[in-house]
Amino acid sequence: MNASDIKITRAQQLKQKPQDESHLGFGKIFTDHMFIMEYEQGKGWMNPRIEPYHRLSLDPASTVFHYAQEIFEGLKAYRTADNHIQMFRAKDNCRRLNRSAERMCMPEIDVDFNYEAMKTLVEVEKDWVPHSEGTSLYLRPTMIANDEGLGVHAAKNYIYYIIAAPSGAYYPAGLAPINIMIEDRYVRAVRGGMGFAKTGGNYACSIKAGEEALKKGFSQVLWLDGETMKYVQEVGAMNMMFIIDDTIVTAPLEGSILPGITRDSILTLARDKGFKVEERRLSVEELMAAGESGRLKEAFGTGTAAVVSPVGMLEYQGKEIVVNNGEIGKVTMDFYNTLTGIQWGKKEDPHNWITKVC
Repeated sequence: MNASDIKITRAQQLKQKPQDESHLGFGKIFTDHMFIMEYEQGKGWMNPRIEPYHRLSLDPASTVFHYAQEIFEGLKAYRTADNHIQMFRAKDNCRRLNRSAERMCMPEIDVDFNYEAMKTLVEVEKDWVPHSEGTSLYLRPTMIANDEGLGVHAAKNYIYYIIAAPSGAYYPAGLAPINIMIEDRYVRAVRGGMGFAKTGGNYACSIKAGEEALKKGFSQVLWLDGETMKYVQEVGAMNMMFIIDDTIVTAPLEGSILPGITRDSILTLARDKGFKVEERRLSVEELMAAGESGRLKEAFGTGTAAVVSPVGMLEYQGKEIVVNNGEIGKVTMDFYNTLTGIQWGKKEDPHNWITKVC
């Protein structure tokens, strides 16, 4: 398949676009159209099309409901100051989707075709890309198993679709540092599991700890490794980075954390800027000791939605560590400004991360 195979059926009635872009929120409003295609074992992917946004009709025995064979991605399209539309590292999202598919025994999608499908949908929905500072059009590619029958095995039928949602600035009032609880009871992923895949099960298993943390006044949960409960890994839907002395330290990609595209972008920029970077195991004891001694200069999460999320306080087993006086650090702020500058076309793109759509 190629881009010319994508049939486009435009909606007869268009939705009212938000007039006040300061209250878009995240993932609450969806555009007029969606991309969708189906897979059947022996035939491959077929019937790629963009059509009016609609609900899916699934049999109650559809295997996605019973055995959680599902993966997804998340990326954004941005409107530049000169009114062009562009996407950020879209092919990397296509490649990561395939890595998740391989782990979940689901069919891969040709990277170039998937990339063109995303571009085509964004071009169709270009009027939905918001104009205000910090806003974007969020894309959610999703694949689900759709065999109609019970039994634990890889499905033979799948649906792949992409929906789009205009999203507001993640930090409408500025980058406010968050408080994080380090979880020492529940685990998110284990060695040999599917922690590196972007699949719903990884997020479902985090809800319990997240809800308990919220009740205690924390914004996020920092997970420890599931094998020894000793090494820090990632936070909710974000990878984590810690600046200890003059070194940026982050957990290595060993199969139990998501290989974040924003994570990779920040590490690339850090090396460009001359920072020492260590992708290594960091024990919670070392982290807390660095905080107590003042060696922990800054801490922040990285992810598509927030880009960076500064950390103001860490709590572990009743002990609290305040990071950088509870304020966003200069390095964290610089990474945010640099990466968002590239995404919105305000800064040079030295690594060719940007796709011009229209």
